[in-house]
Amino acid sequence: MRTRSLSSFVTILLLFSFLLLLSPTAFSMPLQQPSTFSFKLIHRFSNELNLVRHRSGSVPDRRTILYYQMLLQRDKIRLGARQLLFPSRGPKTMSYGNDFGWLHYTWIDIGTPSTSFLVALDAGSDLLWIPCDCIQCAPLSASYYANLDRDLNEYSPSRSRSSKPLSCSHQFCDSGSNCKSSKQQCPYTANYVSDNTSSSGLLVEDILHLQSGGGSSAGGSNTSVQASVVFGCGMKQSGGYLDGVAPDGVLGLGPGKNSVPSILAKSGLIRDSFSLCLSDDSGRIFFGDQGSSIQQQSTAFLPLDGLYSTYIIGVETCCVGNSCLKMTSFKAQVDSGTSFTFLPGHVFESIAEEFDKKVNASRVTFEGYFWEYCYASNSQDLPKVPSVTFMFQQNNSFVVYNPLFVVNDSQGIIGFCLAIEPTEGDLGTIGQNFMKGYRLVFDRENEKLAWSRSNCKDLNLGKAMPLSPPNETASNPLPADEQQRTKGNSVAPAVAGTAPHKPSRATCLMISCRHYWHCYLFLLFQFLVAFL
Repeated sequence: MRTRSLSSFVTILLLFSFLLLLSPTAFSMPLQQPSTFSFKLIHRFSNELNLVRHRSGSVPDRRTILYYQMLLQRDKIRLGARQLLFPSRGPKTMSYGNDFGWLHYTWIDIGTPSTSFLVALDAGSDLLWIPCDCIQCAPLSASYYANLDRDLNEYSPSRSRSSKPLSCSHQFCDSGSNCKSSKQQCPYTANYVSDNTSSSGLLVEDILHLQSGGGSSAGGSNTSVQASVVFGCGMKQSGGYLDGVAPDGVLGLGPGKNSVPSILAKSGLIRDSFSLCLSDDSGRIFFGDQGSSIQQQSTAFLPLDGLYSTYIIGVETCCVGNSCLKMTSFKAQVDSGTSFTFLPGHVFESIAEEFDKKVNASRVTFEGYFWEYCYASNSQDLPKVPSVTFMFQQNNSFVVYNPLFVVNDSQGIIGFCLAIEPTEGDLGTIGQNFMKGYRLVFDRENEKLAWSRSNCKDLNLGKAMPLSPPNETASNPLPADEQQRTKGNSVAPAVAGTAPHKPSRATCLMISCRHYWHCYLFLLFQFLVAFL
């Protein structure tokens, strides 16, 4: 009787194990997945399903309970991990100050053999482009720049074995109507907000070298990942790109279908999200990061002209120190490719005037500086200045504790300016200077921007991220009536329209299905062990 029952349980266990082995293929195939990524996705997850080796170095016989026990253990490890990707040289970002436009940059590796590029991080555009077979590019010699210790590189499709031209018939070719033939290589032109700043050339497909890690919830060594991406072979640059703002290329992080985060999510390699954490001189970037639920605040992305074509948020109220200002609602683009912050004229005036009332310093003008509200400093210690706070729905607040640009001369600090500029129109721009000190999560899957305080220096895999800066409390600095007030929607309603195609959410489906089979198999295994 005991032998027959054991045989029945082993048969059932074999059946569920077979279904579990099928589930990564059955449930992890991204919806509407481009063929260029499908095999890589299957290959990647099949590598993760390799059996955990026995102590003797051999794999247990498939007919034994130990074999299925090891399968289960491996699946538990895999399900517990949270997949993050970052550039192969690590997630670190760098800022080189005024020499490179006050922007943040990171090293990426492209091609076979791989070549390194120092690209600017730009959440306000989609395309990744790098200097390539240059006709008109910025200087790439380290001697041209004060802060570089190595020459920058130029890409050439002919030198990469994995490079492929992108035809005019490809879904990523937006200039197909200008092509004489569908087989012609797709041209591109990317125009930017700065006057006469652009990049143009041809679209190519090649390997972007990344590393994967388990995030703060999982340790262990990192593994290399090769992802096929589409990018611009930038033959001609103009404007600021010739002046050295982004001499080695731009990494577009926008929501468009051809951005690197979109391609990685579409291929099923990551959750459709990424995070930036910027400080004065360094920071971190992680693809697939959705942030921490602890002390993380958020606000929804808003459509612009009916489309989610960039990262737009709606601010309901602005506060300076503990004073919240009337009629200061506005929409703004969150753009890491803009150095400083620009606000609609009426909002700027309200904030600047209140700031001027509260700051204890004499107003001055510094030659060569374009900020209007500047102040003299009589010592190397800046006076205490009020914070600037953006308030959102449900009382979520984004606090800029140091909204300043410090002015120095050969003797040291001589003053500071309120680092905000007015802009025409109703749409502002939240630039890098207001992003510093925060772990910003661009959660495209849930269509929201999330944030939590961080110094970014301890933001490594396997370590928890600090949520508050030193000597700061988590208390709300706003007046009691503002803290308790229930906020209505003061942002203008969105214009109805058709949103662009959203990247695949196959990863969500895959995780939920994996948990489903994992639970049944685990319970069955536990029952079998108890029976024996």
